[in-house]
Amino acid sequence: MGNRISKVYTRTGDDGSTGMADGSRVAKDAPIMDAIGDVDELNAYIGVLRAEDLPGFMDKMLGDIQHELLTLGGELAMPEYQVIAASHVEKLEAQIDIWNGRLKPLKEFILPAGNRPITLCHQARTVCRRAERSLIRCAREQGLRMEIRRYINRLSDFLFVAARMLAKDEGLREISWEQEHSVK
Repeated sequence: MGNRISKVYTRTGDDGSTGMADGSRVAKDAPIMDAIGDVDELNAYIGVLRAEDLPGFMDKMLGDIQHELLTLGGELAMPEYQVIAASHVEKLEAQIDIWNGRLKPLKEFILPAGNRPITLCHQARTVCRRAERSLIRCAREQGLRMEIRRYINRLSDFLFVAARMLAKDEGLREISWEQEHSVK
């Protein structure tokens, strides 16, 4: 991997650019930087979620995901560093399938509500969707490996199902969207 940070500030970014792992410089508002920033923000949201009292297995999986997200950010900064693989996606899918087998099928949309861990899980899901949109924009401009896009897409599904599992484990009723509350 590239150079380690030995000094927090360098002053080189004062001009609105930032250094990539290969030594090149890009604008801080370049699509690649939006994607890296959104993935970083997602990682932080998952960290906030993990500060809650979660089932041990879920906390461990979320810890693994945080490491994978940092790896994914490194891969965005250094495309020749390719680590996110189909196996990462398959791991998420396998857990989603296990949890879905324990949940009632949805007949309506549900509101992101319940308790703090559930709503934080939903909030992390929405940040994940934003990161996915940033990655799609970035892929259009410079290309990204499909494994990265699949991973982030599946991670938002994972976070949705994790929120549902938290509600089930807490014995909380999911709140279905009621169309009559919609703006007319």
